[in-house]
Amino acid sequence: MADKKITIGESIIAKIAQKEGTPFNIYDGDAIVGFAKRFYKAFSWAPEFINYFAVKALPNINILRLLKGVGMGGDCSSLPELRLCETAGILGSNIMFSSNDTPDEEFAKACELDAIVNFDDITHIEAARKACPSFPKKVSFRYNPGKDRTGNALIGNPVEAKYGVTKEQICDCYRIAKENGAEHFHIHTMVASNCLKEDEIVETARMLFTLVGKIRRETGIVIEGVDLGGGIGIPYKPEDKEMDIESIGSRIHALYDEMIVASGLAPLKIAFECGRCITGPFGYLVSKVRHVTHKYKDYVGLDACMADLMRPGLYGAYHHITVLGKAGLPLDHVYDVTGSLCENNDKFAIDRPLPVVAKGDILVIHDTGAHGTAMGFNYNGKLRHAEYLVLDGHVRCIRRDETYDDYVATQLFEPQVVDLK
Repeated sequence: MADKKITIGESIIAKIAQKEGTPFNIYDGDAIVGFAKRFYKAFSWAPEFINYFAVKALPNINILRLLKGVGMGGDCSSLPELRLCETAGILGSNIMFSSNDTPDEEFAKACELDAIVNFDDITHIEAARKACPSFPKKVSFRYNPGKDRTGNALIGNPVEAKYGVTKEQICDCYRIAKENGAEHFHIHTMVASNCLKEDEIVETARMLFTLVGKIRRETGIVIEGVDLGGGIGIPYKPEDKEMDIESIGSRIHALYDEMIVASGLAPLKIAFECGRCITGPFGYLVSKVRHVTHKYKDYVGLDACMADLMRPGLYGAYHHITVLGKAGLPLDHVYDVTGSLCENNDKFAIDRPLPVVAKGDILVIHDTGAHGTAMGFNYNGKLRHAEYLVLDGHVRCIRRDETYDDYVATQLFEPQVVDLK
């Protein structure tokens, strides 16, 4: 099996491991910025193009500030994510607020920040009207195409998904929003996650461009922007092919000219809300081998666990593993790579060919820059680990190790009586 390259110098990783200990997450800030600029260049033809970085992918204020510097906004789904964007200076139309089963305080905060409020259901219009001092001026609706499109294992079949409004509801949604005082209108969808098929991204654009025309004809409402969602995947496996972002940009440009410009619907703002492809390939989970054991199978036991990266245990997702300093050695041993949780699915890899592994080796788990530490948890009392950012020749700590005091900070050691009167 072909190997994958680590974009951060191995000596840097080794020095952090020696000085600060393991495990930790580390991100290549220069590579993140480089890809972000490449993404924007591919859509430089599009009026007011923006990518709303999916905050859920890597909710660190330092990452948000870094991406704001190259023009990105924030895709938020919760009150803490809205507040992170606010702290990073991402405000107004640079926030796309998309949530479901949304509490009143989240609608209110989104309105306070003058964000685009992306409604997940027709009933949420009334909920926002009651929750906000005044109805949001900038609205969007998340479209669920139902049987007209298929999803995938991560996003689900649209017919069975809890997200979005139906084809039959979509025009009524815009009419009702306008009656309530909305003045600026957008449309959004999210029908794929970690997609490596270029055609699916382009067809999503075609679907939304078609809806822009339908809404104009049936309601007279002008759609100002389309959010094509996230979904652009990354090559987790060595044999996977990276998505050609330039080709996607070019093909959507041609579709824009054909369907939007030619129909008199221009200008139309184009947006994405990608997170995974922006930071995912440029993050690594670094862990030390505690034990190598031989039972019915051979096991490599790490000081990281599923609490640091749950995707393999949750989805059976593949994450490539490099044994530091052993590049080029034959992959002639087969291991399950595991953590220390009291769960048998606490495995980073099953039957993975690797070079011979010894206690004390440093393993680098690839592509953890999105949906890695963000999905962490504290089961078994496992504490969250530090995050580092490599940028402009410097290594910066952007999240310290969690401590026991952090872990118990919300517990009341002297329980309080709740007065129910």
